[in-house]
Amino acid sequence: MAKQKVIPILFDTYVAVIKNGAGSKMFCNSYATINNKKTDILQNGKLSCAFFASSILVLFKLIKEIHGTVDGTIKDLKQSGWKKIEKPIVGSVIVWEKVDFGNQNFHKHIGFYIGNNKAISTNSFKKGRPVIHHWTYEIKRNKPIRKVESIFWHKKLN
Repeated sequence: MAKQKVIPILFDTYVAVIKNGAGSKMFCNSYATINNKKTDILQNGKLSCAFFASSILVLFKLIKEIHGTVDGTIKDLKQSGWKKIEKPIVGSVIVWEKVDFGNQNFHKHIGFYIGNNKAISTNSFKKGRPVIHHWTYEIKRNKPIRKVESIFWHKKLN
């Protein structure tokens, strides 16, 4: 039997893994000791967007480490060769603006563009799990409810 040459296709596999993350509980929890007490720092998915995005990016060696914050993920993106682009491309990383969740509790949000005006990110308002939604997070009264702050692309995905 002749030996077959197998060549992995990074982009297609990367996008498939992102899309297959929808609904997964895999990214809901990460534990740390805070003041000698075990704590779920992702609050059962409420704060898991950076963990979800950075875990997939690390899996494909597109950033260096898994992060619990959007700012940490953005810093790693920039250090790993990701560049800002103007319009989303399938597989690009989207960062949404900070929003106040009450009591001056501001959070940015991060996820992936998957095409057809859709994105996937963990949505703390629904289930704290990755969900597919409009790329501007949602549309109300013909306007996006959350402004896209930046979009990143890596040349390895070309």
